[in-house]
Amino acid sequence: MSPKTSESAGASGGTSSGGLLAPGRVSVATLALLALIFVFENTRGTKIRLFIPEVTMPLWMALLGTGVIGGLCGAYAVKRRG
Repeated sequence: MSPKTSESAGASGGTSSGGLLAPGRVSVATLALLALIFVFENTRGTKIRLFIPEVTMPLWMALLGTGVIGGLCGAYAVKRRG
C-alpha cells in the first residue's frame, strides 16, 4: 500500500459514507416526513369504489394502502431486474 493510499484512507475516518447525516439518510428522512405530513393532513373520510363495492374509509388509510401496494410493486420490479 502506498503512503498516499494509507493517508487518504485514514483521513476520512470512514464517517463520510456511514455518518448519521449521510445525504441518503437525510433525503429518506425528508421524504418520510413529507409523506407523514401529507397523510395527517388528509384524515377526512372518503368514498372509494373498486369495481362494484363502495366503501367509506379515512383518506389516510387509502393513501397508506396505495403506498404499500406501490412499494411492493417497485420492490418486485427491482428484484426481478437484478
